[in-house]
Amino acid sequence: MMYQAYQAQSDLMAPVKAFARLALEILRLPYPVFSENALVRNLSAAYEMIDRAGLTHTRPPFKLKDILVGNEQAPIVEEAALVLPFATLLHFTKDTAAPQPRVLVVAPLSGHFSTLLRSTVQTLLADHDVYITDWHNARDVSLEEGVFGFDEYVAHVIRFLEHIGPGAHVVAVCQPCVQVMVAASIMAEDSNPAQPASMTLMAGPIDTRISPTKVNTLAKEKPMAWFEKNLIGRVPLRYKGARRRVYPGFIQLSAFMAMNMERHVKAHVELFHNLAGGEKDKAIQTKAFYDEYFAVLDMPAEFYLETVQWVFQEHLLPLGEMQFRGRKVDPRAIRKTALLTIEGERDDICAVGQTMAAHDLATSLKPFRKRHHLQAAVGHYGVFSGKRWENQVYPILRSVIQQND
Repeated sequence: MMYQAYQAQSDLMAPVKAFARLALEILRLPYPVFSENALVRNLSAAYEMIDRAGLTHTRPPFKLKDILVGNEQAPIVEEAALVLPFATLLHFTKDTAAPQPRVLVVAPLSGHFSTLLRSTVQTLLADHDVYITDWHNARDVSLEEGVFGFDEYVAHVIRFLEHIGPGAHVVAVCQPCVQVMVAASIMAEDSNPAQPASMTLMAGPIDTRISPTKVNTLAKEKPMAWFEKNLIGRVPLRYKGARRRVYPGFIQLSAFMAMNMERHVKAHVELFHNLAGGEKDKAIQTKAFYDEYFAVLDMPAEFYLETVQWVFQEHLLPLGEMQFRGRKVDPRAIRKTALLTIEGERDDICAVGQTMAAHDLATSLKPFRKRHHLQAAVGHYGVFSGKRWENQVYPILRSVIQQND
């Protein structure tokens, strides 16, 4: 009944938000007395905060219109290169004088849409032909499409790399580092011509036994029966994925916010004062962040539960016990795919050493095909977004791709 209770609360709030939206439109009428009156500005700010309350369940746009390539601005066009029930292989096409290395960015399936990596993609676009895994909201996927678990995720990575073709590079951000390494291992063992030329693993949980974080501890302290009973719900009947078992995005977001609740409350108090005080630039920046942060998707229950059990509780990959569709996964099969691992010094989600552990598994790779980078003074998100990502991390990633293209 968990999902149904959330939906009922959302339905009850709908008329309240509609009234706030109407009142806001009236208060924004172009009359000087409105814009100059402090009471009206405070009322407008309050109504806007009410209108913004709640979550959305549709993917925000990437809004990537053009990128500077060399000395010219190149328009960007989003194209669906391959559409599957649970994901779309999204291609950011652009006209360039010379071909660029093809890169598949594997986005996490962890409660937010792939647009969370907008800045990562934007940075990559200047020097690369970029694709991304655009995961679909599970509540919009019919039960007729079957289940989506850990193996299906790995199969999607393999399918997408095959569609892009031989010689592509893969960049995994956070959670999918494990699945991408499994995919690379299977493709190497099969001598798949589409096995990636390089594999970059960024702040991912390859071995969470190393310096466990609070997130790792929480995943281990409860039995799997607890996760299934308390965190898994069924999609309400009004949606295409009715009755599908999911880990709802609103629960994942609640967990994220609980880790930094004081910060989020402070941000919204400041947003109110920015709106009331007419500080539009500050308000726009805060609203843009939370428009993205409050856009959530539901994860298929099978994928969530298997990830918790196999990655965070049983550590199957580092222990040499991971399987893919009944086959044992052996990272020692990786011989041609260059490996770059990147970690953040202050990462409190994926601790230092957890991603670097990939080097101990890919023992057949020659030393010149391996590289590790520890980025100073950044947390989890600073590994793949922000100024240090653009100026310090990205040049290393770009260099590894160029050397192996």
